[in-house]
Amino acid sequence: MTTEAARPTVSVEERWEQFYRWGPYALLGLSTLISLLSADEFGMTGTEKHLAGALVLTAVGLQLWWNLIGHGGPLRERDPSVTGTAYYMARTAVAAVLTWLNPLFAIYAVLGYFDTSHLLPKRAARAGLLVTAVTMAGSQSGGLPPANTLQWVLFGGLLLLNGSLTMVFSNLGLREAEIAAERAATITQLEQANARLEQALAENAGLHAQLLVQAREAGVADERRRLAAEIHDTIAQGLAGIIAQLQVVSGTSDPRRAREHLTRAADLARHSLGEARRSVHNLAPAELEHDSLAEALEKAVADWGERTGVEARFTVTGTEEPLHDEVAVTLLRIGQEALANTAKHASAGRAGVTLSYMGDEVTLDVRDDGRGFDPLLPRPRSGSNGFGLDGMRSRAERIAGTVTVESEKGGGTAVSARVPLVRHDGAQHHPDRCR
Repeated sequence: MTTEAARPTVSVEERWEQFYRWGPYALLGLSTLISLLSADEFGMTGTEKHLAGALVLTAVGLQLWWNLIGHGGPLRERDPSVTGTAYYMARTAVAAVLTWLNPLFAIYAVLGYFDTSHLLPKRAARAGLLVTAVTMAGSQSGGLPPANTLQWVLFGGLLLLNGSLTMVFSNLGLREAEIAAERAATITQLEQANARLEQALAENAGLHAQLLVQAREAGVADERRRLAAEIHDTIAQGLAGIIAQLQVVSGTSDPRRAREHLTRAADLARHSLGEARRSVHNLAPAELEHDSLAEALEKAVADWGERTGVEARFTVTGTEEPLHDEVAVTLLRIGQEALANTAKHASAGRAGVTLSYMGDEVTLDVRDDGRGFDPLLPRPRSGSNGFGLDGMRSRAERIAGTVTVESEKGGGTAVSARVPLVRHDGAQHHPDRCR
């Protein structure tokens, strides 16, 4: 089985280019052959035949010169030049004289209609077409010059017809030139747009890589802050509680009381160990495994009051909602940290914790009647007090919430956390529940 190679596709522009290059030879050869056969019919003398032969050779040489020297690149993509104008004028003059000698040489002269807009400047294009129209009208009316009145009338009518065709060809040529210019401008714009797009893509790739690095760094920093806050809110507080219980044991001679505080210290150690594991694995606190936020806070307040000996009260207002885990963990940790600060620094006799559900947000207020402090004074970053307040704010900001602190010396302290109410997935409204 034999396979035939696919023929290359030739565009319309390439076919026209081939015509501009080889068409003049074909038309000149055809018109020469016909004119030679009809020379006696048109009464050509020997001198006229020799002159026609010389002009045919001149036309062949002119076309060779144009194809080899003057034809630099595709004609349809070139602007009119002095070389092209000279070629057109010489070829038109040779064709006009040949047609004068024998009207059938108009077959060659018709070339003037095709490439005027490519070879002549815009102002000279119509003049070139008009000369070609005169030559064609003379041929069609029987030859130049007209021999009688009838031929003159025919010449005038045919000149008018060819002049009209001239205008059509001229307009078509101008329109084609405009389209070519618009196409070239469009191609240039597309190339510029592609260059800008490639540049933008390269810049975007660089920005994307930079954003990935920044996101990775931000993730690492955020995880460090999370672990620091978890360690401070769980392990550090647990260790502080263990130390407090052991201090009581070392300072008492009552075996029963010592055992009681040792048991509390052991419970705190086990609880802190569990919280450390949960913090590392980013799990929910043990307090929220089986209890709601309100129940976990109630137990935390009661346990804190029992350990510190401070009268503590917990209250829930509004319609209790099942909260998203991150919201519940944030409020629980803020409440535990606020109570820890009260125990360490306030020397308070009473404390109150209120959890409020208010439509689209939840607030947690922790108040005490302790010594208070001036919130405007700078606080050290190293102490637990400073870290605790900053940690509470950081936790709230992570879920688009806020923490405000109101205090004055001798007037107690109030810590208020306000966060959006985001329900747990698939949660339903609970009936009104107040404590």
